[in-house]
Amino acid sequence: MFRGLWGSQEQQPHEASSQQSWYSPSIMSSSTSSRPATPASSSASPRPPSSHVPPAEAAGTIASLKDKSVDELRKLLSDKDAYQQFLNSLEQVKIQTNLKDELAKENRQLAEENLQKEPRMMELRNQCRIIRTTELATANEKLNELEKQKEEMLKMNSPASLLQRIQESVNQTDEESENLHQQLLDREVDLAAFLQKYKKLRTTYHKRTLIHLAAKTSNI
Repeated sequence: MFRGLWGSQEQQPHEASSQQSWYSPSIMSSSTSSRPATPASSSASPRPPSSHVPPAEAAGTIASLKDKSVDELRKLLSDKDAYQQFLNSLEQVKIQTNLKDELAKENRQLAEENLQKEPRMMELRNQCRIIRTTELATANEKLNELEKQKEEMLKMNSPASLLQRIQESVNQTDEESENLHQQLLDREVDLAAFLQKYKKLRTTYHKRTLIHLAAKTSNI
């Protein structure tokens, strides 16, 4: 069957070349390599094949072609639409086409899911922008205020500040006791009231003096 096909094509070289002009070089080389050897072609140098087809796929393609008539084979060589239809009917091509369709379907589904999530993403972006411009600014202001309070508290409770406050309280108690003594001399208070208040003030004065002395001699 193939010998008759190629024999008829060799008798009409001009017609065959014009009909096969749309084939790619790889198809042309593969088709010519399948011709039986002739004396003219045997003297020419052999061409290396331009592509390698797995044996299983090649066997499947040959099985699909062996039952076709000469006219059907000639039509495949001359009719681009018939050739494309035959190519699409091959099992390996069907598998590749189905795989491509499945991947395209998955890509479309992912794209649709992303588009559906777009409004939610825009809403979250707006919320983040609002937080940055309002709540974050308020939080930073509050943090700065707390930092200032912390610095003031640390400064007030520093060893030097504590010693100064103890010294001021000692001086204040001593001054109050002196004022009370002056009131006694000016007869502004009686002796019983003077003794009660003066004793309490001097006791406080000596306690604070001892605390101040202990703080100065310690490691604080």
